[in-house]
Amino acid sequence: MTRSARLPVRMVEKVWGRERLPAPFSAPQGKRIGEVWFEPPRELDTLLVKYLFTSEKLSVQVHPSDAQAQPGEAGKQECWLVLDAEDDAQLAVGFQEEISPEAMRDAALAGTIESLLTWHDAKPGDFFYIPAGTVHAIGPGISLLEIQQNSDTTYRLFDYDRPRELHLDRGVAVARGGPHDPALRNSYGAPSNAQLVDGPCFRLDLVSGRPSADVQARYRGNALVIPLEGSVGIGGEMIEAGECGLCADVAAVDFSAAVTTLLTQSV
Repeated sequence: MTRSARLPVRMVEKVWGRERLPAPFSAPQGKRIGEVWFEPPRELDTLLVKYLFTSEKLSVQVHPSDAQAQPGEAGKQECWLVLDAEDDAQLAVGFQEEISPEAMRDAALAGTIESLLTWHDAKPGDFFYIPAGTVHAIGPGISLLEIQQNSDTTYRLFDYDRPRELHLDRGVAVARGGPHDPALRNSYGAPSNAQLVDGPCFRLDLVSGRPSADVQARYRGNALVIPLEGSVGIGGEMIEAGECGLCADVAAVDFSAAVTTLLTQSV
């Protein structure tokens, strides 16, 4: 039996999710879906691709690096590409100014930590790379695509009085108490070709139409292909927008019906 290039999908309920999702997704009746995951294939099981759909604020949180992770945990580097956003939608990355671990912990306990973060107006095409240790939060009214290390290690610092566990000691211990590096964020219109990430854990490229020879050369070996608009062919199978496909070599992918596509692989 021939294995499908299309990755299986998992819908994940979240308190901050939505009962109605943008096309081509559809939430099960009565379910608040916050994340749509593509199950990582064994060839690239260190990477996780997922869509996020928010109707409420996510927690103020931070992730450890591989070196900082506790036994049984894994580090998490991630990045976001905003696909859609309401007019007043915002997301937070890093602090406005340097803050000590003690002051960070006190602010988390007092519920004032979100006011110390740098909030950015969100619009389609905005891109943020979030190194491990970066304190961050996502507001309501945003749809985005997240590429990350395949890890669910999250330390919540503040959660708006929701009945979920906080991880203040572990979170403060790994958090960077400073601003986000402006070089790690940008905004892209359509059409765009850009190398969004080049390590340390994965690479990510935004491609308009067919990837250039240089991009194809970087993506020798197993890679994930994520059409944002249009479709791609992998081994004769069409992967549509809202899906994710696994290929053994980007050079062998059919991009004749592609409009905008993301490529990613581990490094």
